[in-house]
Amino acid sequence: MAAEPMPPRKPTRAPPRPFPWDEAMRFGFGVLRLSSRDFWCLTPRELAAAMPRHITPLTGPPERHVFEALMTAFPDHISKEFDDASSLS
Repeated sequence: MAAEPMPPRKPTRAPPRPFPWDEAMRFGFGVLRLSSRDFWCLTPRELAAAMPRHITPLTGPPERHVFEALMTAFPDHISKEFDDASSLS
């Protein structure tokens, strides 16, 4: 009597995540101020190695005291020029 074939094993690891190109481009062009040429000359591994030092993952909205400190440090101001221009319409 022949043994029944074993069922295929299910993979034990999750598939790799796709490379975060949107975040990489925002970081490369916006933070590092790279030219398109310089950005595309980097390997994904080089860019990924630079990103964690500069990007902190967002875990939600800031706590109230953090938000109030930011509002104090960077208050909203409407310049007189903007206010005068908006009254012309």
